[in-house]
Amino acid sequence: MLMVDLVPATERTDAIQSFVSQETPIVRVYDSDGAVGTGYCYTIGTGGPSTIELLRRTLAPALIGRDADRIEAIWRDLLYLTHATSVGAITSLALAAIDTALWDLRSRKTAIPLHKLAGGAQERVPVYTTEGGWLHLPIEAIVEDSLAVRARGFKGAKIKIGRPIAEDVARLGALRDAVGADFEIFTDANQSFRIDDAIRRVAAYAPFGLGWIEEPLAADDLHNHAALARRSDIPVAVGESLYSLRQFNAYCHAEACSIVQVDVARVGGITPWLKVAHLAEACNIAVCPHFLMEIHAPLCAAVPNGKWVEYIPQLDPITTSRLRIEDGQAIPSEQPGLGIDWDWDAIGHRAVEGTGWTVGADLSPRAS
Repeated sequence: MLMVDLVPATERTDAIQSFVSQETPIVRVYDSDGAVGTGYCYTIGTGGPSTIELLRRTLAPALIGRDADRIEAIWRDLLYLTHATSVGAITSLALAAIDTALWDLRSRKTAIPLHKLAGGAQERVPVYTTEGGWLHLPIEAIVEDSLAVRARGFKGAKIKIGRPIAEDVARLGALRDAVGADFEIFTDANQSFRIDDAIRRVAAYAPFGLGWIEEPLAADDLHNHAALARRSDIPVAVGESLYSLRQFNAYCHAEACSIVQVDVARVGGITPWLKVAHLAEACNIAVCPHFLMEIHAPLCAAVPNGKWVEYIPQLDPITTSRLRIEDGQAIPSEQPGLGIDWDWDAIGHRAVEGTGWTVGADLSPRAS
């Protein structure tokens, strides 16, 4: 295992924070026959070393001698092994690194691509971009970026909100006027509003035909999300800051959201991600996952309610593959595995010292 630190190519700010780096723990598991599976997770600048230590000290040793085909049993055993720190972000991230590696291993050994192995419901999923909609950007830059991605076939874009209401309204109005009625505009508040403010804002934003308002309130404020959803003409999206199937179950059955944004890293891996997606399906709710487009494209294609993939190309510096996008649709890879071709030379040179590998080491499978 090791960790690389990926600094965003562009400044990323929202209403409460800046995305300063992507700490990316990477785990490889080896089967007795020599097959290798690679998994990963991420943070946005804090918690990466803690995730690595939990993997090194507790979770990785517990894998030795286990049957790699028993992914569900392994996931559950590791959850109970870390019961004192579950449910929580660091534990979920560590579980995800192992779980995605086991699914990668299974897909490679069976020679079935992930989107088919996990369900095979769709051949492609629409893509929207977040990269041009950060809160610090002037509206002219956001409009320019949205028009550019629309010309490339993208079906929508997301803009961060959380400025004074009048400013948000002016920015949304300018964007809607520029892109027209057929291009989706999504908004993300990043948990920055109180319920009184959120009620006023959804009423002010409603005339612009928004696809959703994302995380309007604190993620653990289930009661007020339900109250807001009853009042809002804009779909309410939550999920990137939820860490378990039961948390999603509570939101869905409280009718506190109408878009589920389950994040494969933060929920603990592919195993629980699929459960959340099928829970949402049973509640007639769409899945539009947060971030990690490279792995979410095949997962969204695996389920019938996968509706959108978020375009943020953060893994490009350490991969040789690129997400295939045609006419604004993400097309999952037909190659076995997660659909990610890792650049082990680049990873070796970016490895953070003290996380298990020597910086600049040869990390290719043959060298391991």
